[in-house]
Parts: sequence; structure tokens; C-alpha cells
Amino acid sequence: MKAYLDNAATTPMAKEVIESMIECMSSTFGNPSSLHSFGREAKSVIENARRTIGKYIHAEPKEIIFTSGGTEADNMAVVCAVRDLGVKHIISSSIEHHAVEHSLDNVKNNLSCKISHVNLDGKGNIDLIHLEELLANSKEKVLVSLMHANNEIGTLLPLKKVGQLCKKYGAYFHSDTVQTLCHYPFNLTELNIDFITCAAHKFHGPKGVGFLYKNKNISMTPLIEGGAQERGLRGGTENIAGIIGLTKAFELANTNIDDHITKVQELKLYMINELYSKIDGIDIIGEVEPTKSLYTVLNVLFPKFAKQGMLLFMLDLEGIACSGGSACAAGANSGSHVLRGIKTDVTRQNVRFSFSKYTTKKEIDFAVEKLVKIINS
Repeated sequence: MKAYLDNAATTPMAKEVIESMIECMSSTFGNPSSLHSFGREAKSVIENARRTIGKYIHAEPKEIIFTSGGTEADNMAVVCAVRDLGVKHIISSSIEHHAVEHSLDNVKNNLSCKISHVNLDGKGNIDLIHLEELLANSKEKVLVSLMHANNEIGTLLPLKKVGQLCKKYGAYFHSDTVQTLCHYPFNLTELNIDFITCAAHKFHGPKGVGFLYKNKNISMTPLIEGGAQERGLRGGTENIAGIIGLTKAFELANTNIDDHITKVQELKLYMINELYSKIDGIDIIGEVEPTKSLYTVLNVLFPKFAKQGMLLFMLDLEGIACSGGSACAAGANSGSHVLRGIKTDVTRQNVRFSFSKYTTKKEIDFAVEKLVKIINS
């Protein structure tokens, strides 16, 4: 048996998504920038996809910019805010995804942008009082860039509260929503937010495609030059089949989303209870309460044991896919910047388990059984 518990890294593609992409690749091959009927047909497919996505998140089609994924979308939001919107100061946190963290380094070093980090508690929650102090004391134009849910520990950001603070102080607001889009309902008319980001492969869509939502009142220039695609905001021939796959995955994820949340949340709680009952000395990193924690992510800190440095390797040998943190940081020697940022005991081994609609209790039982065997050996 095998158990795939690394859905925060990527999810298996849904059968319906694959079928929609095959049909698109078989029938819609024109270049969307071409003026003949083949090109017009391809362009129509893209614009229909834009309308469909906009409907689900309560955004206008022109606010959706298709990209190669979440990393490009995050880069675009951060860099363009500094370059085009007059932002001189960005308020973020020390536990953002590298797509944001490295973009912050870029604008700091190359565009002389000031970076401030909001205080965090031991579970990864931001200090809203400190955030307001930073906003109130800033004399420059500000962008607040805080992820909706941390990809390693799952702690959720109170989007509405942060958006209200940004509105109060006239700041732009960007949130990396790669781990939460299509896992929660989004109504952007109820949120004071300027940028959100999407990667299709996080909700059973294809890799290499996503989008940036940009508030229609914001004007910016492209990060990628070379063509007038995406209303002049992102050069390059569009990935039509990928966009179709993204849209189908978006539709599937937003159908009966409440039932999906309930099912996966139950699986997460089931694994927590099984671990607590069968392994002494474990701790959960980040929030556990459902209203404060992403239901697809569970990060567990295990007690010290003889072979803890080999835990992920041994789980892999047993057929269990999980991770020590973000897949984007795999192979890094410095360890998790997220765990350092919330001052977690890094002398103990942590493992991130993450779930999807395809995860089963049988997989969880199998993983817990093997964990008990490894830790007690």
C-alpha cells in the first residue's frame, strides 16, 4: 500500500480536468493573438474561462491575469506594486512563502524598498496591534503582503481584519492565497484586497498555470514583456489547455465546497487523534482550531528518537509521501524558515502531512502504523 499525504506540495489531477485538457488540445490549437477564425476561437475559450473564474470569486473578468502559476503571480504583485504604484514600504512576515520572501529581497536590494516584519506568536498568528502600529507610523506608501494560510503550518490570516486595517491607512493589500483559493469560498466584494494569487495544481488542476487577481482600479505594467497578451499585462502566448484545466478544476472545487471542507477537516482531526493516542510526546505546530487553521495541512513535531534525522526517508521507503515543510525548499540546508520564524524546537523532527478530497482514512491508518513502527524501532 502507498499513502499520498503531500497535497500541499501538489495534488493529483482530477479525471475531469485531464479530459477537458485533452479535448482542448485536440480541438483548439489556434494562437489566441491571431485574427483568423482559429485564433478567435482560442481567444474566446480564454475569455470564457476568465468569466467563469471571476464568477466564483466575485471578480470582473478583466481583473484576472493568467500566469504560469502562483510564484509568478506573487512576484508580479510585489514587484509591480513597488515599480508602478509608488510603494516604498512593504509590511510582511518572516514566514511567507519564498515566492514572496525572495521578491521582497529583490525590491529591497534593487528598488530601495523598505521591508518591515509584523510580530508573530508561537503558532504563526500575526499581531494585529503591531500591524496597525506599523501602518500608522509609516510615512511612505505601503503594501501589506501576508499569506492567507501558511503552507507549512496551516495557520490562517484574518483576511477581513487585515483588509480593514489596510483600508483605514490607505495601504495596498496583497495576500498569497495559493493554499486557500478553491479550498474556501471567496467573495472579493467583501474583502478590501488588491491582489490574490492562484496555482491550479493545488486543487487538482495542472501544474504551470495560475493567475493573479488585480483590483480593476490598479494600473500596472507587465513583469514579462514581449507581447500584448492578457490585456497587455503579461507577454507570452497563453497556455490554453492549462487555462482550461485550471477552470475545470476551479468549477469542481467550488461545487459542494462546504461538504468538501467538512470531509477533509474530519480526516485531519482523525489523524490528530490517532497520533495523540498512539505516540507519546507529539506536538502540533501552528493552530489546530478549525476556524484558525487550514484544514488541508497538519504539521507534527515528534518526540526525539534515535533515527529522527531519517524519518522522512524511512516513511518514503514505506510508501508514504509527506514532507518536512514547503516542497519549494526541498534540498535546502538551512531548514525551515517558517519554524525558525515562530521559534519552534528544530532539534526535534517535524513532518507536514497534507490532505485532499482523495485522501482516505485507510491511508491515514497506514501512515500512523508506520510512524509508530519507525519511532519505536
